[in-house]
Amino acid sequence: MQYKDFSALESTAKLAQLAAKPYNLTQPGALSPERIQRFSVSSCGFTLLYATERLDETVLDALQELADEAHLVEQFMAMKKGAVLNRIEGYPCENRQVLHTASRDLFGEPPHAAAATAKARAELDKLRRFLDDLDSGKLVNSQGERFTTLVQVGIGGSDLGPRALSLALNAFALPEREVRFIANVDPDDAAAVLAGLNLRQTLFVIVSKSGSTLETLTNEELVRAALREAGLEPKQHLLAVTGEGSPMDDPSRYLASFYMYDYIGGRYSATSMVGAVTLGFLLGYEALMDLLRGAWEMDMAAEQSNIRKNLPLLMALIGIWNRNFLGYNTCAVLPYSQALSRFPAHLQQCDMESNGKSVTRQGQAVTWKTGPIVWGEPGTNGQHAFYQLIHQGTEIVPAEFIGFRKNQRGLDIQVAGTSSQEKLVANMLAQSLALAQGKEDSNPARSFAGNRPNLVLLAERLTPFQMGALLALYEHRIVFQGFAWNINSFDQEGVQLGKVLAKNLLQHLAAPSRSEEQTVGEALLKTAGMLA
Repeated sequence: MQYKDFSALESTAKLAQLAAKPYNLTQPGALSPERIQRFSVSSCGFTLLYATERLDETVLDALQELADEAHLVEQFMAMKKGAVLNRIEGYPCENRQVLHTASRDLFGEPPHAAAATAKARAELDKLRRFLDDLDSGKLVNSQGERFTTLVQVGIGGSDLGPRALSLALNAFALPEREVRFIANVDPDDAAAVLAGLNLRQTLFVIVSKSGSTLETLTNEELVRAALREAGLEPKQHLLAVTGEGSPMDDPSRYLASFYMYDYIGGRYSATSMVGAVTLGFLLGYEALMDLLRGAWEMDMAAEQSNIRKNLPLLMALIGIWNRNFLGYNTCAVLPYSQALSRFPAHLQQCDMESNGKSVTRQGQAVTWKTGPIVWGEPGTNGQHAFYQLIHQGTEIVPAEFIGFRKNQRGLDIQVAGTSSQEKLVANMLAQSLALAQGKEDSNPARSFAGNRPNLVLLAERLTPFQMGALLALYEHRIVFQGFAWNINSFDQEGVQLGKVLAKNLLQHLAAPSRSEEQTVGEALLKTAGMLA
């Protein structure tokens, strides 16, 4: 497939012209009932309301032209079928397939990438047997007690996605099951997690594709030391999720092992064994399969070429409109669900590690803006914190609200005629309208300019299925944008330099130099008080 540079697309010139006078959300009648109904799309249980974006039918038509001209859906289908898309032409690179969708391509026949899906099925079968042994009491600790806690030890994609999903779905946890996470190499992080744990009834899953991740292996040794200090044999409490043949692929050191594969990048790995082991332990196998089915249904929905019917593609293109043509530098993801408190953190990695690139897939410097700064926190707490800047600050921040009509746990109360959940959703929708419409006031401090673009994602209830669909929705939005910008969304060379320099500094700490001539690293360590 021939890839076109973003600025060479004919549609970008048309969109640039349209951006000179974008839709005015503050003009009388701009947000009519008819517009609100027309600018919405539903897919996989979610409804996207985007009438509060600064676009009209003409802009949507031009965005459709961009999608067609850049062959976005064709590239997406090539990805699902196993094309080698993790590459930079003519330069050393990972040169891999991108097959995170294969980990949930389990519900239709034939799968798009049969070999990868077969491996996913094999690992899920292995996990199901392991969970059955836990549930039946066949697998217990040395005192005959059941395991009640699982701690995931990993960092980056081996932490953020699984942690976000576990928190999101904790309302569906099996009785007497809990999960915790250790990621930071800061020993206080591990100490805080281990504090109060009954180590006898705790399993630890160590997650590292290479089997050599510095932070993860350091924390593994800390965990092993804690288990030995408690008089326990570490092997009977440790599981491994790693690459086949890695240094961690060692049955003598782990109770059980599960495989992850090079064609699934860390930030896209939550539906592989990276997330499945922990989610299966917490929720049970059937709920895990519900989550995978939700992701798979969104995978299928993303194949639609009509942007008005393809929810992730439409969101990707709206993001491009805001980023490249209206010139907005950030994107706030604002879930009106406390359960999604860590979902924005997962999206920060998934989006900014994927699309924080400045070279094309041909190794040339880009001449257009790529990934925005992604951030966010749950509402309504955010309304009493940073929303002031979003409403009246000098920086315009496109917002993406996520909400649910019903709460997860069923506990609620009616006050002044409405429930807490109704108040939550009403607050979210009110923020969307306020940002879009603004408000004139003779007092300038109480005047709101409006025309601040935003959209709303709304579903009935945050269940395992809906969480899977939401996860896949954002994964695909990110990938579609990377395809449009002609960048490689699947490598992360930018994180490597710091790792290399950290290893060099650690060598100085482990074996201080006796040379009179200091290196820059030694000087930095001494000035920082880390080296005598």
